[in-house]
Amino acid sequence: MSNLARMSPLQFVHVLDLNKNLMRLEVGPQTLLLKTNEKLITGPMPMIVIPPGSYCEISDPVKAYVHGEKCELLLGQTKIKFHGKPFPLYPGEWLKAAPDFARGLTNYSAAVKSLPVVPENHGIRLRAILDHDDSGTFRNAGDIWQLKGPMTYKPRPEVAIEGIDAPKIIKKGQVLKLKATQGTIDASGKQRVTGEEWLVKEPGAYLPGVFEEPVILDKVVTLTHDTALHLKATQNIVDLLGKPRKTGDEWLLTSASSPEYSTQIGVEVVATLKITVVKKGQYAVVLNPVDKDGKPQLGKRVLKVGLCRFFLHPGEKLEFGKIQDARVLSEDDSVVLQALDKFIDTVGEAKVKREPGDKWLIKGPMIYIPPIHVKIVKQRKKIPLSKNEGVYIQDAHSGRVRLVMGPCAYMLTATEDLWQKELSNETENLLRHGGGSGEGDIRKLAYYEQSIDPMNAEGRDKTKVVTYRCPSNTAVQVYDYLQKTARVIFGPDLVVLGPHENFNVLSLSAGKPKLPNALKSLCLMLGPDFITDVIEVETSDHARLRIRLAFNNYFDVDKTDLESTRKIFSVPDFIGFACRQIASRIRASVALITFDEFHRHSAQLIQAAVFGKQQSLRFDVNNLVISGIDVQSIEPSDAKMRDSLSKSVQLAIEIATNSIEAAASHEAQREEQIAKGHLERQILVTEKESERERAKLYELRALASAVESTGQAKAEAQAKAERFLIECQSQIDAARLKAEASQIEHDAKLQFENKLRRQTLDYQKKMNSITIGKENAFAQLETNKFRQMVQTLGTDTLVAIANAGPESQVNLLKGLGLESVLLTDGNSPINLLNTASGLVGGQNPQE
Repeated sequence: MSNLARMSPLQFVHVLDLNKNLMRLEVGPQTLLLKTNEKLITGPMPMIVIPPGSYCEISDPVKAYVHGEKCELLLGQTKIKFHGKPFPLYPGEWLKAAPDFARGLTNYSAAVKSLPVVPENHGIRLRAILDHDDSGTFRNAGDIWQLKGPMTYKPRPEVAIEGIDAPKIIKKGQVLKLKATQGTIDASGKQRVTGEEWLVKEPGAYLPGVFEEPVILDKVVTLTHDTALHLKATQNIVDLLGKPRKTGDEWLLTSASSPEYSTQIGVEVVATLKITVVKKGQYAVVLNPVDKDGKPQLGKRVLKVGLCRFFLHPGEKLEFGKIQDARVLSEDDSVVLQALDKFIDTVGEAKVKREPGDKWLIKGPMIYIPPIHVKIVKQRKKIPLSKNEGVYIQDAHSGRVRLVMGPCAYMLTATEDLWQKELSNETENLLRHGGGSGEGDIRKLAYYEQSIDPMNAEGRDKTKVVTYRCPSNTAVQVYDYLQKTARVIFGPDLVVLGPHENFNVLSLSAGKPKLPNALKSLCLMLGPDFITDVIEVETSDHARLRIRLAFNNYFDVDKTDLESTRKIFSVPDFIGFACRQIASRIRASVALITFDEFHRHSAQLIQAAVFGKQQSLRFDVNNLVISGIDVQSIEPSDAKMRDSLSKSVQLAIEIATNSIEAAASHEAQREEQIAKGHLERQILVTEKESERERAKLYELRALASAVESTGQAKAEAQAKAERFLIECQSQIDAARLKAEASQIEHDAKLQFENKLRRQTLDYQKKMNSITIGKENAFAQLETNKFRQMVQTLGTDTLVAIANAGPESQVNLLKGLGLESVLLTDGNSPINLLNTASGLVGGQNPQE
């Protein structure tokens, strides 16, 4: 069957002659019987049918096909087929875009293409692949040209289709800018060189040539009173107004020069500008203004005051990049001005000649627009100062700093500025904390809480006056470094620092025992106050003791006497000075006496050591007076001595305690005997009453026992009877339930066995039925098989088998696949060889 090739109409095959190694084409309809030396290579394949308006490309076409002979293939070339009769592919040819068609696939629809249709105003771009003659025009390989529509283009093997070019639609008011990619002739017949640009303004459809590149399709710009164009020349040209422009020139085109602008070769539109409008109360300073020739005057400035409107020419820009508002000065406002050049100042009633660098001040109310020769240095407002408020002001000419206090509203002059007063970090910290700082456990810090200023907590304004609220009954010393003088302010009062003044910061001792420089303070507490200190002393018998003292103090000062007020600040650390002086007196006095004597008369000895025969102690160096002393505690500083003293004290306390306990014990025993007598008498009375009540109880118990014995016997007998009845009834119910359970269990087992036997019988019946049906089917199949084999072999074959010898019969049956076939009637098998001999009418195999 493989040697036959049946071809329907419009089908073909390729057959290879293996002897000659030639391939030939066979076209249907026919049935081709292949020879032993021939091989079917392709097919059967349908012939190629090209519908109208289509074409296909055949690669490696046959130059001239001769059936059965060697033919030449044009390798690398292409042949184009158009609508016509169906045609086959000759051996060696293949379809472009459908190369699998030659390998036996029957789909070649991808190779059939529609002919290119070029609409009106469009063009098809072509490129020559080979040198050829195109209707009298010789085309070199690589040449590109264009054919305009409307048309249907028939492709050629020598020409490649680059694409279809769409036209550019130029509307009214539009212009198309073109650029030559190489030397060409435009649509108007004008020669163009490479890189040249030109414009097409005629409305309609314009089809660019193959060497014409559309650069931009631009609209004609209509210029209004509010718009202008910033133009720049990219080459030497003459602009639309007939003015020559050089490369790089920039100019402004407004509606006053031309109502509209269309794209011009050599001119670039940098930006579209809007007119700058200066309103009333505004002004603008134009930097680098242009002159009449359009040249920028670098460094110059022009003032434009509203109401006005203007365009910024190329190179011009606004100062600060914006239109500025005129300075509206109220009665409390002023402006500091500085002259940049010589000019006559006409602001005011008189004309003033200003020199470069001059500074002056103008005050409101007025609206001020600075001339171009004037620079606004700063705008100021009056500084409102209430009572106890002030500012530091410095004169820029003399450098003098002064203090201005309220209540007033102060306006700085042109040469004045606010001056910042610097204070040390320590003073700043003291002002934030009310005038004092130290550890949190120092008692005197409570004096400063009332002087804390919330404004200083947020940060001090250094231009404002430094103030401190001096607490009551305190004094603050302020030193003027310029005058080298000091002044003292007594509280409650407000301390105001001058420009060159500063606080005298006190460094005081604090703590228990006193530590130097533990407390920083701006104010001195005049008293009355008390100072607490812990000192150590040693007796004549070398007992070291620690004494805790509190002594009252105050300053004896005459506030009207300047010398007296200065004297209180002569000792910077008056607390440490007083503590040291008092401690030295106490140590000297205690060192002359024994511990036992000091222990008995400590308060008197300390009072005598400090005050002597006087009532108070006065320090003349700073007028500090110690008016009283209090001994708060005395304890040995030595641990052994402290333990011995503690033991003696405990022993004295123990003796006193024992005596008190003995007296209390005696009194308790006496009261206890009295209580026992009363208790025994009460016991006897109570026992008498108890015996009487006990006799009544025995009588009642006898009666209750009799009743109880009778009722108990009756209840026990009744309970036993009910118990026996309940037990018997329970046994009867249990027996009945057991019988019912046995009956249910027996019935369930019987039903289960019946169902199991029934299912077993049904299963066995179904299996027997299936086995019988299977055996009948097998017997029927064997019978049909043997009948079909006999019918297939035929009478002649059976005769030949019967006439053949035994070995031949066996071989013949083996060849027929009947070696082991037996016929059976269910009881005895019958050999097919004997049966075959009888099928021919009992002929003798030897005949």
